Amino acid sequence: MTIAAPSVVVFGSLHYDIIVKGPHRPRKGETVAGSAWYPKCGGKGGNQAVSAARHGVTSAMIGAVAEDSFGNALKANLDAHGVDIRSVRTVAGEGSGMSVAIFDAEGDYGAVIVSGSNLALGEEDVSAAAELFVGGSVLVLQNEVPDAANVLAAQAMKKAGGRVVLNAAPARLPSPELAALVDVVVVNAVEAEELAEVPEVNSLDTALAAARILAKHYPAAVVTAGGDGVAFVQSDGYEAKIPAIKVELVSTHGAGDEFIGALAAELARGATLERAVNSGNEAAARLVSSPHA
Repeated sequence: MTIAAPSVVVFGSLHYDIIVKGPHRPRKGETVAGSAWYPKCGGKGGNQAVSAARHGVTSAMIGAVAEDSFGNALKANLDAHGVDIRSVRTVAGEGSGMSVAIFDAEGDYGAVIVSGSNLALGEEDVSAAAELFVGGSVLVLQNEVPDAANVLAAQAMKKAGGRVVLNAAPARLPSPELAALVDVVVVNAVEAEELAEVPEVNSLDTALAAARILAKHYPAAVVTAGGDGVAFVQSDGYEAKIPAIKVELVSTHGAGDEFIGALAAELARGATLERAVNSGNEAAARLVSSPHA
């Protein structure tokens, strides 16, 4: 297996998503009449791998699916978008990961995830994908797979001389072993509140404050603040606030993953973190304003 630089290697989740549209998200005990539903191939890992490929770099996915129709669809989707799927393992005795996402009339959503085969990721997958871990490449991790598996993948990339980007989503404190291997941590407002232990991230100023706290523990920290924009801080003291690009919102679904994929692609090309963050900001704006995203 040969991967040409620059490259992005995504180690993480693959979910078959069921998207449901309704007037609002149901409260406890409430049944809501929806207007539409449709399937979508996702998972943070899969979305980020597709996004990186779309932004012009070699993209490879290390993941796990089951021997079912969901797994077949997930692999076919990655392949159709130009992602190298030779390190996506098919596991027996599990169902593929899936989720149900409910969108309200404003385009915001909530989701329930069933991890399934994603929890099988581990040493076997890292060892089998050894040729993907090369100097100059960027490894992207998320929190939809076990922390211990992320540690193994990060160790392999760091040993090879590459960099590690952790999208700490859903919100989960990384183990000390994983935190020590991360070059860039990326979180949204809710995740930043938990990881930085701040009461509220609801503006660019509070996003920057949270990023400053996180940059004490990582070489660089990026905090996205939805419609307000994104802030980042590097451990050398360089920091910036980048306002959101004003667009007409269609749906926020996948915006964070699109941001990560574009950011990782730029980093793999050797861009500065500031340029990479700007690229992610622009890509997310295009996605949330597209009716075909």
